Amino acid sequence: MAGTNATGQARRHWGVMPPLPAPFLVEAAKQAEASGMEGLFATQVYGPPFITLGAVAAVTEHLKIASGIAIAAVRSPFETAMAAIDLDRISMGRFTLGLGTSISAWTSGVFGTPDYKPLAHLRETVAAVRQIVKTAHCGLQPIHGTYFNADFKELQPTQPPLRDEIPVWIAALREKLACLAAEIGDGVIGHPMWSVEWTLNEMKPAVEGALARAGRKRGDLEVSVWPWVAPNPNEAEALDDARPTIAFYGGAKQYESFFEAHGFLKEARLLQEGVQRGDYLSVAPLVPDEMVRAFVATGDLDKVRERIEPIWGFADSMCMVPPAYNLTPEKQLYYQGQIAQIIGPR
Repeated sequence: MAGTNATGQARRHWGVMPPLPAPFLVEAAKQAEASGMEGLFATQVYGPPFITLGAVAAVTEHLKIASGIAIAAVRSPFETAMAAIDLDRISMGRFTLGLGTSISAWTSGVFGTPDYKPLAHLRETVAAVRQIVKTAHCGLQPIHGTYFNADFKELQPTQPPLRDEIPVWIAALREKLACLAAEIGDGVIGHPMWSVEWTLNEMKPAVEGALARAGRKRGDLEVSVWPWVAPNPNEAEALDDARPTIAFYGGAKQYESFFEAHGFLKEARLLQEGVQRGDYLSVAPLVPDEMVRAFVATGDLDKVRERIEPIWGFADSMCMVPPAYNLTPEKQLYYQGQIAQIIGPR
């Protein structure tokens, strides 16, 4: 996909690296670097993303690496900062720390994190991580926050970081987190649930307004958008492949207002009721085609290209992701191959 991004630069493409067995991970990382891809994210579902990123860094030379995302509330800011320092050193300056809030059903219900206010917690975490990265090697002052308190009296000076300012990108689903990213972040990571229309009509003006209020320029913030894509000439198959992913999010109560804003409140509530009786796979058939199409670009390569092209009016970089849930390994590889064709020359 030749052309320029929202700031008039060459378009930058990222990919996602799952925690594959070592031989497959090495091959995939080397292929990504050889293809000219900008970088690879590793996500956090349950385990931390940092292990996968360390492996990628060890077998590449120029490929950037980033957590996409690390859930801020499930570990101490000190541990997060130390992981960032280590990964930046291992990669020789190629690491970006992507942080996000997730939802309480995960942070409290799965990880056991005490209740917290997501925006305030994330703001405090970013400030603490930056302070620790910058000064842990030369006399770290105590941090007394609402969620993190440490006097560092027993901390011995650490090895100086390779960079004392490691980029921090903040993940966002809705306006408040997008505006927080614009205010304090080095980048914003758009949730894969951002539809094309949501990206342009809601997130773009929200981010631009927040940048202006913070006295920042558009070039101060990297905008990384992650559209769901299912490139497949058999569109019926693509819709079926994507249905479980929409069911997964639609069945979560905390996403209800987001689906309501897209006109799918009734459908989301039906999915929630079904999930309470079973799991998201059991309700996937309830997701109508139009709901899938609202959030996932489906169809042949040209149709998917056309659908996501407007995103470049806001994005600096893009990370196209195939439907995340209930795909066989063979189907995952198929969609990754299709995405590679979209990125490559036409």
